[in-house]
Amino acid sequence: MTREKVLQEIIEGYRATIRQRYQYQNIKRNYEIPETISEETVILLRNYFLNHIYPDFEKRKELDKAFQSLDEYIKQPQKLIQVVLDASRLILTYGRHLPKILSTGLKAMKSFRAAAKFENIFVEEAIKNNMEAPYDLSKINKLVNLLPRKEIEDFIETSQSLFETLHDKALINKIIEIIEFLISVMRKKEKSYSPSQIKGLELGLEMLVEGNKLFNQLNKKDQKKLISLITTIERDRLNQIS
Repeated sequence: MTREKVLQEIIEGYRATIRQRYQYQNIKRNYEIPETISEETVILLRNYFLNHIYPDFEKRKELDKAFQSLDEYIKQPQKLIQVVLDASRLILTYGRHLPKILSTGLKAMKSFRAAAKFENIFVEEAIKNNMEAPYDLSKINKLVNLLPRKEIEDFIETSQSLFETLHDKALINKIIEIIEFLISVMRKKEKSYSPSQIKGLELGLEMLVEGNKLFNQLNKKDQKKLISLITTIERDRLNQIS
């Protein structure tokens, strides 16, 4: 089996664990959740994970290509300074706060890249340990158990950072406005910015916009409860299989 095929099978196996982990009845049975976090909300959350953090193999390839270009901005936000200089309206609106707001937005986008790194480590471990597909819950748990605890904790914290950003209504609205404007500037200067760089920002923006829609359905108190619930579910799973 080729490395690409192993990755494809592991992605599907891990997506299956997400579907299982974020079933409303399972959550309600094992955790205390307010009535305001309904089954519909949990379904939206699960779909958000599956569409934006753990997408299927074909969408993963598209996202990987786009986010490779976005990586340079995520790692070095100062590389967007030239775009910002082209966007004088942003400077007038946000002034000295602009770099910090932009860096926070780029950090939130790291969740997809963290998930991709996570799954690539699974591939290496599966090949090294001669673990063959299909990758059911038992095999995925064995792969998780092979990873250093710090790798998983870092991944959970990266995901939590995304949701904490979505919880800050004023901040997320500023981030969305800034990235939308940057994309419009980059489109007008296609000789300076590649299509893949623009696509990376567009897909990152989509992740933030859809997450914002999800959180807008809840009040501030329930948003915090949802963030805490997600972190607890992920850590409980880790503790169960360690």
